[in-house]
Amino acid sequence: MRRYIIKNGLKVNYDTVNVEIVDCPDLTKEPFTLAAEGLGGKPRLVDIGGQSNVFPFPKKEKLYDLQDIGNLVGVRPTFLLGASAGPWTYSTDNTEMMVNLFINEGEIINHSNVSSISKQNGSCILECLPNNETRCAMLANLFCSEGKPGKVLQVTCEKRIGNDDFPGAIRKTLSSHYKGNAIGLGGAFLLKAGKARQHIMPDFPDTPLDTDDQVANWFRYYNMSAPLIAVGTIITTDPGLGLRLQHFHSFSHHGEGGHYHIDTEPDNAEYVGYFSLCEYAFRVDKPANTDRIGID
Repeated sequence: MRRYIIKNGLKVNYDTVNVEIVDCPDLTKEPFTLAAEGLGGKPRLVDIGGQSNVFPFPKKEKLYDLQDIGNLVGVRPTFLLGASAGPWTYSTDNTEMMVNLFINEGEIINHSNVSSISKQNGSCILECLPNNETRCAMLANLFCSEGKPGKVLQVTCEKRIGNDDFPGAIRKTLSSHYKGNAIGLGGAFLLKAGKARQHIMPDFPDTPLDTDDQVANWFRYYNMSAPLIAVGTIITTDPGLGLRLQHFHSFSHHGEGGHYHIDTEPDNAEYVGYFSLCEYAFRVDKPANTDRIGID
């Protein structure tokens, strides 16, 4: 994968673009505050459960302990980063989860966050999970590595002039060039300036949600302020595994977080992202039904 391919493709969507292969900065430091220093060491894409575990009825029995993933995919120590539904058994609420977890020989560094909706005023509640809560529910789209320093793809963009979101623009560029090939990336990006449209799932519905419109009306949308740290995965095409093509959730240090859709102040939008190219994709507990209801 050549960096100029991404750079040229992103110029359709952003006024200023730069793409470089660099030594990964220490991502444990601000502003990213991830649970491991880098994205290196056996990079994998891990897709767990799926959307049909959420819609039309939530399968609340689908709980996954992320401590098991390292053994499943052969990566120890294990750094997990990405988007999932939060463990409802912890908060009793339906939540958006930003997985940010490092496990090494029994040591757990859990910087994962969950966002939920306040029952008092409808605002966002963002909470960091304790070290002993390593579960997620129903679905997860994760990047997995040993969390080591190493070379990464650095993508910086300013001023959106097109209609695509940041990871979507990267995915469309790669998909157009590498037609029919499954190219997977995982990592984190920072919305440095502007705001973003993000949703949070409300409490579990009492009636089935059977269509995209029903799901879209059920979500609660917010215009959240930068800086936002988004974690997740991109894959250019599904090689028959029922993979989700992109999924990013964001957290912040000012109490906002959720499922990232797109920036809402294009002239002010400013991004920097760090990504690693995945060697393999692993499918865990693939649902028999891989309907994509509610996937933006």
